Amino acid sequence: MSNKTSNPPLQNNPPNPQSLANTYAEVAQRATKLITEHLQRQMQKGVTPPTDDLGILQAFTDMFSKVLANPNKLAQAQMKLAWDYFSLWQHAMLRAMGTDIAPLSPSPKGDNRFKDAQWEDSFLFDFIKQSYLVTARHIYDTVSDVDGLDANEQQKVNFFTHQFVDALSPSNFAMTNPAVVRETMDTHGQNLLNGFNNLLRDIEAGDGQLRIKMADPDAFTLGKNVGATPGKVVFQNELIQLLQFEPTTKEQFKRPLLIIPPWINKYYILDLRPANSFIKWATDQGHSVFVISWVNPDERLSQKSFADYLAEGSLAAIDAVCKQTGEKEINLIGYCLGGTLLASTMGYMVAKNDQRIASATFFVTMLDFSQPGDLGVFIDDNQVTSLEKKMQERGYLDGSEMASAFNMLRSNDLIWSFVVNNYLMGKAPFPFDLLYWNSDSTRMPYKMHSEYLRNMYLKNLLKEPGGITLLDTPIDLAKVTTPSYFISTIEDHIAPWKSTYLGTTLFSGPVRFVLGGSGHIAGIVNPPSAGKYGYWTHEEKPGEKRGGKKKSLPANADDWLSTAENHEGSWWTDWQTWITQLNSEQVPARDPSKGKLKVLDDAPGTYAKLRLDAQKKA
Repeated sequence: MSNKTSNPPLQNNPPNPQSLANTYAEVAQRATKLITEHLQRQMQKGVTPPTDDLGILQAFTDMFSKVLANPNKLAQAQMKLAWDYFSLWQHAMLRAMGTDIAPLSPSPKGDNRFKDAQWEDSFLFDFIKQSYLVTARHIYDTVSDVDGLDANEQQKVNFFTHQFVDALSPSNFAMTNPAVVRETMDTHGQNLLNGFNNLLRDIEAGDGQLRIKMADPDAFTLGKNVGATPGKVVFQNELIQLLQFEPTTKEQFKRPLLIIPPWINKYYILDLRPANSFIKWATDQGHSVFVISWVNPDERLSQKSFADYLAEGSLAAIDAVCKQTGEKEINLIGYCLGGTLLASTMGYMVAKNDQRIASATFFVTMLDFSQPGDLGVFIDDNQVTSLEKKMQERGYLDGSEMASAFNMLRSNDLIWSFVVNNYLMGKAPFPFDLLYWNSDSTRMPYKMHSEYLRNMYLKNLLKEPGGITLLDTPIDLAKVTTPSYFISTIEDHIAPWKSTYLGTTLFSGPVRFVLGGSGHIAGIVNPPSAGKYGYWTHEEKPGEKRGGKKKSLPANADDWLSTAENHEGSWWTDWQTWITQLNSEQVPARDPSKGKLKVLDDAPGTYAKLRLDAQKKA
């Protein structure tokens, strides 16, 4: 590695005086307005003491007491840190003298914080980066395995230590980020002024709270350049609009396909652009595609329960699809929380001897919640109780609160990268369709969300025979014999793939499990044309058995992966092969306008178009 220290030539053109004056005026006006509004809110509310709903203070207090109770282990950690600092200093001196030497602490693979060439080429920035990485590693090592610390508290300590250390990355500060230093010199500081204006804008949009803008909302229009697959709204009630999409083939599969997306987000994650739309792709493969578009609830729907989402959501949609098409069997897909509802629906229908579900596909879905991963940091009895109090006051959980928790699971990518781009570089957010969707948050009704958190996450009752009762019917997933397909993703932080694998053991019917690359969203929205990520499958070997019954899956996730076969491309094609093998019978293409249900509107419908951030602006 060469010891390069050259920088690109500076642009010495001063900023336009009129533009600078306008920016200053805008910053001053916004700052004055925000300070005034903040003071007024404080006077109206009165000063309230801070609370520790997440239990962070208690967890770190217990951690520090146990670390200090083992002085020998602490002394060893300090000696290791001192030795690494000494080694780093030696490394820095050798680099300063022009020696080509491998980094003492290289950047983690795929860490975009340090992708700028100056982090390696510049002696100074390389030293700053490696000092940070060495310190971060020792902090993690010290707090990640504390003797005698409760497992839940250890998880909180690990998670929030990562948040703290990520926040202190030198890439997040103007003077220690080489790209920001260059931009500041090139623009004579205009970037920092623009960034401060962007910061005030986001606080203003968040009604006093910082809501980092991830995408330019004006770059997309739902129904035109995202969520634009042609279709019709053919059914509606208080909770859902049912969309049916226009056929693109002369014939379609006899069994229609109904998609149940999560109501945590909008359905059009599966219909962003034509190039990456699963809905359009499935339609092009010959499926009659229907999708539920959930309402964005307010306080009027606060008492809607999980059973209501079953009755007015999945069951109502199944009835409508069967009526519209005249079919008695349909294929279903459930995405994340939508998959949890799908499994509950299957348990309910088997108890009623209702056999209309011919196949079930689960996108990154947890049915056994015993291993929730990092998301479990936000879910314990104290936190759920505190959340219930907030939801009871408003009647719902604000969508931005859940979005913030999800963003923290990947803070470097979903928080700090935007801090650098928007506030330090002073640039506008990227026009990125997926981030536009991610910013389109939805609310959760109070009663439903409370039941979901307590019955699924805290008590883990769905996996227990008769553990939950919906519409006066005990749910027993072990009685489900429907052929099922599970697709999970190896880097999923929301529904860890080993957790989703546990769900495959709950059904009595044939199950196919496929593991895709990437994460909770990118691994699912992965069209064959992209040629990315790949996927793993496990094919049943002759004579392979489990529990006395012939099954296609090993007993646990590690065994499955150790014998799985890797494939290039998208899992979409594997799913299409699987579902076609179940039934390939064709019928003439179905026109949504010629079905038995009345057309109410064009897709994407009114439920999907309601944006909370647009309401706040209005």
